[in-house]
Amino acid sequence: MATYRPPQHHPGGADPADPEDAALHNVDRTGLKGGLEEYERNDGRPPFVLTWTEVKLLGIAGVGFFLDAYDLFIINVFTVQLQYRLYGGHALPTNLQGFVNASANIGSVIGQFSFGYLADSLGRKAIYGKELMIIILATILTISAPTDLWGPPHNHPNRVLIWIACCRILLGIGVGADYPMSSSVTSDRAVLRKRGSLLAYVFANQGWGSLVGSLVTMITLLAYKGAIEKKSSKVDGSWRVIVGLSLVPAFGTLYQRLTLPESTRFKESQKVRGADDEEDEEEFEKKVGLDGKRISDDGEGTGVDVRPAGEGLTPATTMMGKEGDEDAATVGGPNAPPAEGLGVKAAAAKKKAHFREFLVYFSEWRHAKTLIGTCFCWFFLDIAFYGINLNQSVVLQQIGFAGKGEAEWTSLFHIATGNLIITALGFVPGYYVTVLTIEYLGRKWIQVQGFLMAALFLGILAGKFTTLSIPAFVVCFALLQFFFNFGANATTFIYPAEVFPTRVRATAHGMSAACGKAGAIISSLAFNSLSKKIGTPNVLWIFFGCCLAGACFTMLLPEVKGRDPDLVDLEEIRERRVKRRGLLGRKKNVNGGVDGTNGI
Repeated sequence: MATYRPPQHHPGGADPADPEDAALHNVDRTGLKGGLEEYERNDGRPPFVLTWTEVKLLGIAGVGFFLDAYDLFIINVFTVQLQYRLYGGHALPTNLQGFVNASANIGSVIGQFSFGYLADSLGRKAIYGKELMIIILATILTISAPTDLWGPPHNHPNRVLIWIACCRILLGIGVGADYPMSSSVTSDRAVLRKRGSLLAYVFANQGWGSLVGSLVTMITLLAYKGAIEKKSSKVDGSWRVIVGLSLVPAFGTLYQRLTLPESTRFKESQKVRGADDEEDEEEFEKKVGLDGKRISDDGEGTGVDVRPAGEGLTPATTMMGKEGDEDAATVGGPNAPPAEGLGVKAAAAKKKAHFREFLVYFSEWRHAKTLIGTCFCWFFLDIAFYGINLNQSVVLQQIGFAGKGEAEWTSLFHIATGNLIITALGFVPGYYVTVLTIEYLGRKWIQVQGFLMAALFLGILAGKFTTLSIPAFVVCFALLQFFFNFGANATTFIYPAEVFPTRVRATAHGMSAACGKAGAIISSLAFNSLSKKIGTPNVLWIFFGCCLAGACFTMLLPEVKGRDPDLVDLEEIRERRVKRRGLLGRKKNVNGGVDGTNGI
């Protein structure tokens, strides 16, 4: 099992023989199994083989990404249906089409920033499930859009698009919130050697969302074929059915999310909050739960590699004390209670404490550099990824796959068929190749090759846009989607969930995801206008450049395979404390000693 091993010297000059320094390594690693959590152990099975506990966690955490991709797919056909229903088959107003496409991403930025911060400051349990309630409300409002009141003959179809766009902003808040929430909930509970695979499994639900969305669209179009051909008002039912069916998985997992207990790792990570400022060593050890605890390594069942100080403390339970400690149940203290039981002032105090903690952590360049890397990689990826996927139907129409001048139903069905082919050939396989290989190839290698291969196929599509045959174009397009998903689309999600310690993970993940959605907003708003001004091939060349930029920014990121960020965080805290003690000792010596003995 690949593991992260700190440097073999004693960090910061720490001496393992010193009881105070040794305390940081004497972590009790027993009694750590909480809600939907596994012990760190190597049972000899490949990392992509899941236990029943992990399968249940996957089902709870994955539904948000299923809905994200389902929405991403159906918007392609949804907007074409509105084009026929409200505008007599003519193109949607360019600005409004861009607004509808971008609206969910606008909401996502709000949800990712706010829920990421709240998840770290108030706790996962206090927040998890609320994002799904927002998704359910937004979906109900969307399918309630009054097209009969505001459509022809009243000549106000634009109002319907504005209604739908506003509902999709609300939907985006819920979908965006799910990124930092589900990634943190999963990472908090994952064992180290399978963490990347489990996160990839969760994110792979996007592939199933796209596939199910395409199948649901085709089946619904077949059911409504007669109404669409007769241009009956009943055609409104088709897109409402397609959108409304997303409520089924949302309601199916809502209860499980609302009742999911707080993870042991998160509860124990709160012991670090403020501990770095503690001057007294005994108090510091109590705060991080290390006072007097020893490790007994029997070598059985836990997969723990216990060595002297600085030599390979690697399990997923590093830094974790025993579950169920009840002492010091104060706001922001070692064993703070869940936020839902706190008053307004107490909750505000926790949020303020976390904000300061976040600023202090990222004030160091080594941490800020990593955050810059995760943010910009996701930003450049989503410019290309969402620019392509939100406008997939437009691209298919431009290459003639949907058949210009075709009847309404035929055009819609051809677009749905093309989307299904691309999803089946590219989306789903790409995700699962990542699942199978991430713990062997590593995150950095997959991300770099994914960016470069996506750039290659974007270059082919841009250079041969008008000369490629339709089958060749669809194959290249499917390969592009494959390397998006066996590449940066998966790893930009996984990286922030693995590289940052638990106490700032959700906030950093939310910031990174929000930067990605900012790229998606730019792309969705600009694609149609740029496509008309400079041509679709030139827009694809812009996406080509974004992929190359993403590969460059990946160089800022470390490889995180087998790396425990909480262990790294604790080592860094100890280094700072040892340096402070050294500086204090030298200052005392310079001043002649505090007891007047001239340092003797």
